[in-house]
Amino acid sequence: MGIYSVGVVLIIFLSCGMPCLAKDYTVGDSAGWSLNVDYTTWTTGKTFKTGDSLVFKYGSSHTVDEVNSGDYGTCTVGNSIASYTSSPATITLNTTGTHYFICGVPGHCSGGMKVSVLVTGGGASPAPSGSGASPSAKPTPTPPTATSSGSVPASSSATISPVAAVVLSLVSFVFKLVLA
Repeated sequence: MGIYSVGVVLIIFLSCGMPCLAKDYTVGDSAGWSLNVDYTTWTTGKTFKTGDSLVFKYGSSHTVDEVNSGDYGTCTVGNSIASYTSSPATITLNTTGTHYFICGVPGHCSGGMKVSVLVTGGGASPAPSGSGASPSAKPTPTPPTATSSGSVPASSSATISPVAAVVLSLVSFVFKLVLA
């Protein structure tokens, strides 16, 4: 592979950035979002990260409602954080924590159409939420502030992600090739 080919591959890789690492999960796999699916089993073994997306595929007799934990536990409809009525509904997981989804059709949630997913950090850069959502408030990030001594906040870290390390190694390699 010539130096220009390596450069082109590197540029494509770098322009792709972190979203290339995001995963799309079809809720319920081939069964989709429907009755008679064990969504607790479906989530087992999956690690959801910020930037990943849930894809809900369902018929016209269903909806997807993102709800709080209390409404999830009691299958209460009408207090949705966001509602989706068009299939497929793609919902990007922008924040860490547990996200709760139910079918808003009366009786469907209590019939098992509910799924909760724990989202951890370290995934792709968050993107706007999916299609068909009603407007909802998005959390506003709080920028770090300096401590009284003027130092960097304790939450900062000197470590870099494995992806960043690979990218930096590739950039270093290409520069060595160019300068050789």
